Amino acid sequence: MFKLKAPLAFLFSCFCLLWCTTGAVAQGKMKDLFKVKTPKIDYVRPDTTILIKYEDFPDDDSDADQSIFFNPKKQLSIVSEDTTELDLGEQHIVEMSEEVLVDSTWIRIASYYAIWDTRNINPYRMDSRQLKDTVDIQLYDPKQNRNYNMPLVKTPITSHFGARGGRWHYGTDIDLDTGDTIFAAFDGVVRINKWDGGGYGNYIVVRHYNGLETLYGHMSKAIAQPGDFVKAGELIGLGGSTGRSSGPHLHYEVRYQGNPMDPENLYDFPDYLLKGESYQITSAVFNYNNRSRSSSSASSGRRAAYHKVRSGDTLSGIAKKYGVTVSQLTRLNGISSRTTLRVGKSLRIR
Repeated sequence: MFKLKAPLAFLFSCFCLLWCTTGAVAQGKMKDLFKVKTPKIDYVRPDTTILIKYEDFPDDDSDADQSIFFNPKKQLSIVSEDTTELDLGEQHIVEMSEEVLVDSTWIRIASYYAIWDTRNINPYRMDSRQLKDTVDIQLYDPKQNRNYNMPLVKTPITSHFGARGGRWHYGTDIDLDTGDTIFAAFDGVVRINKWDGGGYGNYIVVRHYNGLETLYGHMSKAIAQPGDFVKAGELIGLGGSTGRSSGPHLHYEVRYQGNPMDPENLYDFPDYLLKGESYQITSAVFNYNNRSRSSSSASSGRRAAYHKVRSGDTLSGIAKKYGVTVSQLTRLNGISSRTTLRVGKSLRIR
């Protein structure tokens, strides 16, 4: 047996240490090979798209009634950006991206532009009746560790999606006791946590990986905040009877691009499960729109469009923006051409 000289012995020891360390690192890499990072949100400036609020019930300021009556003046654009007249509150166009860790490097696997709005339930400007393609939605995927959870521990239905009391009910009502835990239905990011005294009460909207959004209304306490990443089954609020509610229950909605769908097409509530791992969305899913709008028109007798007055607005400027005359605005609103416009007031334009 020969003996190494001191310098060679030192080098040999370093080599052994390096070999062991490399092996340990390699094992760590294999563990994290498919580790998924929380979605990244990069904010960019929005364009000057103007939202016109359509109301079938002009005297009701509830978010529930306003949530499907939005129409853009022009198409959304992320190329032409002019923010000189923009005041849409907390609305942004954002770039959403998902990344996966491969060999110690985060690789982008999906990227798309979307509207991120923390105030309006439906800012997406999609007319569901014009949907041409079939959209395949993967509701949950255990292989990707994306699961689902029922919104409550028990799900007895007290009211269904459909016509109710002269207007349309856009969700499923589920019985609960005040203080009961409400869970996120799928993985996603909280988009809205808001109070709506004339409708939803305390409510939350969550945007999910699978392209859907879920809404949870009438909570006694909304806990999760906008921007929070939540996993399916995570606590987001407590049950209650706030807003326009006759008793404790959860008003639960499922939406695609802002358009409500009947939750019972996806869920078997009595058996406490989803009907399948995937769901196909076509324009037929939203056929109720024609019935709901005709029902609303019959009860209200008319349909009007409103503009919410912003700082710097003038009657002549508003008239020019919407292609109407100043005299038409004064006649519709019972004001004179010299009336001072109050910021935040809704001005009827048609």
